[in-house]
Amino acid sequence: MPFFNTADELRLYYTDSGEGLPLICLAGLTRDSRDFRYFAPHATQYRLITLDARGRGQSDQDPDCMNYNVLREAQDVLELLDHLGLPQAAILGTSRGGLVAMMLAAVAKERLSAVILNDVGPEIPPGGIARIMEYVGRLPASKTWGEAAEALETLMAPAFADVPAVRWREEVEAFYDQSPGGLSLRYDPRLRDALLAQAEAGPPPDLWPLFLALDGLPCGVIRGANSDILSAETFAQMQRRLPALQTAEIANRGHVPFLDEAEALTLIHSVLDRIK
Repeated sequence: MPFFNTADELRLYYTDSGEGLPLICLAGLTRDSRDFRYFAPHATQYRLITLDARGRGQSDQDPDCMNYNVLREAQDVLELLDHLGLPQAAILGTSRGGLVAMMLAAVAKERLSAVILNDVGPEIPPGGIARIMEYVGRLPASKTWGEAAEALETLMAPAFADVPAVRWREEVEAFYDQSPGGLSLRYDPRLRDALLAQAEAGPPPDLWPLFLALDGLPCGVIRGANSDILSAETFAQMQRRLPALQTAEIANRGHVPFLDEAEALTLIHSVLDRIK
């Protein structure tokens, strides 16, 4: 399995398959490379690279949980690019991965060929943040994959009306380990400590300058029509402030679309086709 070492001596896991345009996929806050398993069959024309961010999936946990921050995670992506000998790559970032992509546009735009954001923008509603904090770093009440799948389907059904039960089962099997003692997290639970400490440090930073750093790059945004993380108002403002932005809104999806939806795939391919 491929790993590389960061400048601060963590061992991070990545995947690298296919040939063509390099496309690095960055997962959500508590997720890992498996976030893109539904997209991968539709991406055979790209060199598809995924990264387990520090503390997630098969990557090392950081001894200092305060390094679980967007700037350090953006640096990890740059170090992965250097490890692979890539001067540039496109980024497909889901949720937290999209924030990392925006940070990269602000600090190392020359390393990016395009950016696609999956259900995230420069403003996150308090209700969405509160929902995330209900589960980050906490073991699920369910003790088996079956119980967790039923609970997840019940929770997500209002926002994901047409998703079959089998997909929720696949989701929990991908992101929890099951043992006789119950389910365990596949990420460092101290991620919660980092988020709480960052919140206590003061008001959240203005992320609009990071988003506006995308100007001039081929870029696009996918929104789940029922999302509580990317509001309709922020989505509309993003389009007003970057008129060249390509957009798609996916019906019967909340946070986040799976990226195998026809509208999502059309947008991804359209943005990447604009790379010169």
